[in-house]
Amino acid sequence: MKQDFPKLGIRLLFRLFGKTRHACYDALWRKERNLVKEDIILQEVISIRKQLPRLGTRKLHYMLQNKLLSHEINIGRDYLFNLLSDHNLLIRQRKRKAITTNSRHWMKKYSNLIKGITITRSEQV
Repeated sequence: MKQDFPKLGIRLLFRLFGKTRHACYDALWRKERNLVKEDIILQEVISIRKQLPRLGTRKLHYMLQNKLLSHEINIGRDYLFNLLSDHNLLIRQRKRKAITTNSRHWMKKYSNLIKGITITRSEQV
């Protein structure tokens, strides 16, 4: 009776949640397959990024398609975005700053001729 207690406890626990033991094993096997799949994808991404370090995710997805088909893996663009985000492999966009004024140009700059004048009437200047 003591030997069956742990098995009986697990069966009862699974039955309370409406699951079978095999469903638990299926979930574990599925998780293992996903980890292997993610590892293959990440290795391919790292190998491409060694050659092209600033390559974006959309182009990376396009380049990965043929390599992943040899492993019989098919992934979507959003899955790749989420995977790279989880592993901090997304490329951050550079901030563009608009240059509006160039004061160091070759054209002559004139001094302020009305600096000391007090204007008292219209069209004085």
